[in-house]
Amino acid sequence: MDEVAQAVANIKKEWDQSILQIQEHIKSIESCGTSGRGTEEANSLPRLNGAAQDTLALLRSLQFKLDFLAQQLSTEEEMQSAQLTLEFWKEQYQTLRSSLRNANLQAKSNIRKAAQEERELLLGGGEESTIRRRNLQTKVGMTSAAESITESLRRTRQIMVQEVERSANTLATFEESTGVLRKAESEYKGHRSLLMRTRNLLSTMRRQDVLDRY
Repeated sequence: MDEVAQAVANIKKEWDQSILQIQEHIKSIESCGTSGRGTEEANSLPRLNGAAQDTLALLRSLQFKLDFLAQQLSTEEEMQSAQLTLEFWKEQYQTLRSSLRNANLQAKSNIRKAAQEERELLLGGGEESTIRRRNLQTKVGMTSAAESITESLRRTRQIMVQEVERSANTLATFEESTGVLRKAESEYKGHRSLLMRTRNLLSTMRRQDVLDRY
């Protein structure tokens, strides 16, 4: 297996792993609000969505990489196989986006219901309600701090993914420019060779003309 084929195989492996990750994210989002902790789970929803969006961005990047490498594969059969895989990935990507959107709708419905039940309990009287209010305030504060750190890390990772995509675009442009320069160099050498042969022919004709005069 040559280097390009190996790179394609690695990208396919990373794609499969990323698919499993985002499916887990979608599952977590869809079940958000079903454990009876409406407020806490509402606070965790942005983090879950951030992780899902990061994985979607990675999947987009992998599609671009496969498209780029497919053009460099050594056989027509490999190129066609890579293109078929790419088309399947695009469909799978759109399906995941739709699933994520539906999961968020379900999560919001779950959270609204859980929050209503929680509100009714907190507004009730008695020691149990007082203890629950205090615990809730503590958990909300801790969750908020954790969410802030997670969001910062997510933004950093997103920037890194974008930089990788820009680097890949630059590399593709460089490869294309290199190909054009090589073609121009080859054409120049061909023209130069033709000019040399023409000059030699003219010299021969001049000498022959001089000899013919005598």
